[in-house]
Amino acid sequence: MKNNSVLVVGAGPAGLTAAYELVKKGIQPIVLEQADKVGGISRTETYKGYHFDIGGHRFFTKVAEVQQLWNEVLGDEFIKTPRLSRIYYEGKFFQYPLSAFDTLYKLGIFESLLILLSYLKVKQKPLTIEENLEQWVINRFGVRLYKTFFKTYTEKVWGIPCNQIQAEWAAQRIKGLSLKKAITNALFGGNDTKTLIKEFDYPLLGPGMMWQRFAEKVEMAGGEVHLNTRVLGLEHNNRRIIKVIAQRGDNIVQLEAENFISSMPLTTLINRLDPSPPSEVFEAANQLKYRDFLIVSLIVDAPDLFPDNWIYIHSPGVQVGRIQNFKNWSPAMVPDSRKTCLGMEYFCNAGESLWEMSDVELIDLAKQELESLGLAKGKTVEDGVVIRQPKAYPVYDHEYRKNLQVIQNYLQTFENLQTTGRNGMHRYNNQDHSMLTGLLAAKNILGEKHDLWEVNTERSYHEEFTTKPKADDRILVK
Repeated sequence: MKNNSVLVVGAGPAGLTAAYELVKKGIQPIVLEQADKVGGISRTETYKGYHFDIGGHRFFTKVAEVQQLWNEVLGDEFIKTPRLSRIYYEGKFFQYPLSAFDTLYKLGIFESLLILLSYLKVKQKPLTIEENLEQWVINRFGVRLYKTFFKTYTEKVWGIPCNQIQAEWAAQRIKGLSLKKAITNALFGGNDTKTLIKEFDYPLLGPGMMWQRFAEKVEMAGGEVHLNTRVLGLEHNNRRIIKVIAQRGDNIVQLEAENFISSMPLTTLINRLDPSPPSEVFEAANQLKYRDFLIVSLIVDAPDLFPDNWIYIHSPGVQVGRIQNFKNWSPAMVPDSRKTCLGMEYFCNAGESLWEMSDVELIDLAKQELESLGLAKGKTVEDGVVIRQPKAYPVYDHEYRKNLQVIQNYLQTFENLQTTGRNGMHRYNNQDHSMLTGLLAAKNILGEKHDLWEVNTERSYHEEFTTKPKADDRILVK
């Protein structure tokens, strides 16, 4: 294949993995990224020497090829980070995943009794329909526990009622939890439930280190990575993409290639095809929904606040959904050991009042909510910074599957276009799965045959720890 015969749109985990695999085989791709740094949502931001993630990204995978790439690219710049995350509700820390004994003890006898009665009631008469997240959770935990530990946080994250979120999202993200099993184990001993991993690999200065190294290796091998380059259009003819039109500063550039890999949001991709796709495809793309995200990083004059990497905020009285403690990911993330850097995470939609608040207003809000939660009593917040991330999470509403299938069918008619990654496939996956789609896309260009849409996303997410891996613990590619 000729040099520069592949053009990659997006320098996140999927795009950079594809580019890296290609340069190892002697092909020198061009990578276009509209942001000012690589990594996508897995990048690392910096402010006055403080490093922080856009949500926190662990390096844990069951995919051997992905693990090999991480070690190959970053090597000894990894550290081992102990994993601790808990739920914070009504001034108490609850184990995550929920432990029956811990949860019932901290909620008190009366509330615990109501939860048990609610659970027994639904077991005697379960809901006959299980189409949405609300129904799925209630059938497994009862109404009372659903309202306490699932409803508030989930609706903070997604911005829509739980009865509008597909049950398949719950089945994918809430696995192996059983109130009956948890209570039995707590009362009579024993535990045959797999546990979450106890530690994970983490780059010394955050996940952005990984993607910077990927980009460096791509460029050292003759590939190109162009930042601040926005794709304006993709021209196509006779089932093939012909060229990409992009804007770099004040310049408009036109780039031709033989093969194209895209990790841009499907809505954006469809809207930038020229000629425009059929009306039903265009309409399906514009009906896909995304959840936007913003993080307010606060610098607190305190060496220690809580030991967790992050905590889930289930309290309904505040808007913050999750709080990262970046010092507990890597001490090197915080330049002054006497300080702590917290990432106050807010989930919203662009255009909403929260998104439209000024940075000063958002920092004030985060400071007030941190104080009201009692997590930094008597401590001084010295500074803060705001980062907004549009289209952070693809939404699994009740129409997404139908719309996605229409788009998928249309895109598969192109002979030289592959879509990869979280937004490129509208799948709520982790960075290892995004990397896998990029890796397989590159292998397809090199002559192999992989259907990216058949990659099993479920097993790629779960962090279950087993001492003896089973054959079906690997990601299956049909």
